[in-house]
This record gives sequence, C-alpha cells and structure tokens, in this order.
Amino acid sequence: MTEYSDEEQRILSYLRESASRGEQYFRAKNIAKAIDLSAKQVGVRLPHLAEKTEDIDIEKWGRARSTTWKVTMS
Repeated sequence: MTEYSDEEQRILSYLRESASRGEQYFRAKNIAKAIDLSAKQVGVRLPHLAEKTEDIDIEKWGRARSTTWKVTMS
C-alpha cells in the first residue's frame, strides 16, 4: 500500500468527501483554504496524488489563472 504524508492524507480525505457527491472541479487554492494548507502545498501534491491514488481520479482539467482539477470516484 502506498504511504501518504499528513498533507496528502488531508487532501485526499477532502477530495474523497467532495467527490462522493459526484464529479467535482477544484482549484488548489480552494482546497487549501478548506483544509488549512497553502495553495502551493496543495498544487505541488495534486499531480503526484493523481498518479498514486486508485480510488479517486484526479485529472488536470484546464488552466486559466490557475489549474483546475477534475475529481471523480473511480
């Protein structure tokens, strides 16, 4: 099983809870605000989590001012 840091666990917990209601779109700054991390802490970890996690799909969706992430349950 893959080991996750405390920050990664907090991000994943938030994403799982949100995605349980269906497909969701996020920006790192919004996730960060909800779980009391910096946008940089979240933004750096999301690409790695997208590769490591199997129970949720994290997909880089679009880029305007900041990257949008599409999150769905697998």
